[in-house]
Parts: sequence; C-alpha cells; structure tokens
Amino acid sequence: MSFDLRFEGCRLRNKAVERELIASIMENGIREPLQVVEKEGVRIILNGFKRYRCAVRLGIGIVPYSILSGDEADGIVKMLRISNNNGLNILEQARFVDELKIVYHMDTTDIAAVLEKSKAWVSVRSGIIREMSRTVQDHIFSGRFPVYAYMYVLRPFIRINKIGVEEIDAFVKLVGGRNLSIRDIELLAHGYLQGGDAFRREIEAGNIALGLRTLKGELRKPGGCTQQERSLIKDLEITGKYMQRVICKCKYPRHKTGDFFVQANLLAGGILRQIQIFNESVKSLYDRSGKA
Repeated sequence: MSFDLRFEGCRLRNKAVERELIASIMENGIREPLQVVEKEGVRIILNGFKRYRCAVRLGIGIVPYSILSGDEADGIVKMLRISNNNGLNILEQARFVDELKIVYHMDTTDIAAVLEKSKAWVSVRSGIIREMSRTVQDHIFSGRFPVYAYMYVLRPFIRINKIGVEEIDAFVKLVGGRNLSIRDIELLAHGYLQGGDAFRREIEAGNIALGLRTLKGELRKPGGCTQQERSLIKDLEITGKYMQRVICKCKYPRHKTGDFFVQANLLAGGILRQIQIFNESVKSLYDRSGKA
C-alpha cells in the first residue's frame, strides 16, 4: 500500500472520529474507497486520509481506492464539486481553493467557473485562509484547536474587536491541545483577550483550570439576574453543550441501522423546521446583550 500524502495538510484531523472509524473498520472493513489522483504511477490521496491512517494503524496492507483524475488540479476540482457528499467543511474547501490559486495559478473567475459556484463562494473561502495565520492553521488542521471555536469565537474577535494576530496566535498556542470544550474556549478567550493583564498572566503561566473556575464562578454569581433570566442563562449553557455534541456525533461513521435513520430523520426534520426562528431569536438576544 503506497500513497502520496501531499494533500494531507488540507484535511482536518479529529482523533475522536478516527477512534470511531477504527472500530468500524475492525468490524466492517473499509467500505468507502479512498479518492485519489493517479499520475505517472503515483497515487495521490485527496479524500480518505482518516481511512488511510486507520488502515496503517491496523496493519491493513491493501485498501480500496477510486481514481478521480490523472491531474491534481482536475482531481481537486472534481472533489470540491461533490464536497457536500464527501463532508468537506468550509476550511477544508478553503485550503483546496487556496491550493488551486497558489500552486495551479487559477484565479477566482476560473475556479468559480469550473466548480459552477459564484465568485462570492470562492472569495469567501479565499478570505478565510488569508485572515488566518500559519500558527492558527497548523493548530486547527492538526486537530489541536477546534475549528468551530475559531469560526464562532475567535473570528468574531478578529473582525469586531480588531484583536491582533499575535494575540490570537498566543491564545491558540496556550489552549490548543487541551481537549477543552468550545464553551470553555469561549470563556477563556473573553478572559484572555478582554479580561485584563492579571487574568492574562494566569493563563500564560499555564493556570488554565484556575482561570476557568474563576470565570465560571463569575458567571454563577446571582448578581442582578431575575429567576427568569437565570433560567434562560442555564438553557443557553445546555443548548451550547448539546449543539457541540450533536455536531460531532452527526459525523460518526457507524450510524447504519434502519431504526436509527427513521428516528434521526424525524427528529432532524423537526429541528430544521425550527432552525430559522431559533437563529433569529438567538441573534436578537446576542445583538441586544452586546449593546447592553
């Protein structure tokens, strides 16, 4: 089994997902082939790095693969065109778009045309990569820092509060690789980036647990909150926690029973019917609380 892994850095690592995948492969084997470019006898993986790493760990010498193209750029384009099925998230798409621009010298118009996407779709992904430092990219793609924590916690800090690259890099280095929840990272980010020098020194000294206890203690203080307000705060905490769990578990590869899919489809449909009004309600609260 010999493959070229040059594009491995374009895909996010996730140790939890790989643990689930190893268990699935031990039970059922590799059910979906790797997607590769075969050029001059070299098989270059574009999709299937988790399956490949699991196969290596399990000592599997032969893995199934399908050939997307005989050319790297064309293979990337084909994969991006079907990326909704392959589960590429926006940062992975952005990395491949960046690859097409820098390595294969395609401009925004060219990429939009071959992908049958709008120029705005391409520009958004190019912009995400441009605003991320190499340090942040390395931590996210290696799995040491959660992608959602960057997209929904740090990115707004950069855009709204004009926090500098050096500060973001320092924060990511300090909390990366500690298996913190997105909620904990959000609390620490507010404390580190807006909480003053004393709190920042605690975090820089490695006192992450102490910093979290301090911040959570502040949140739990009754203050001037009414009972109804405290109830909503608790509901928001629970919602944030379970949103993170659902996001991760939806990607597990071992979901396969008919009973599961029937129930999951009904429940997911109910959630989707409420998602727009939910978004509007939470955004309204976020805007009002931000002004206050």
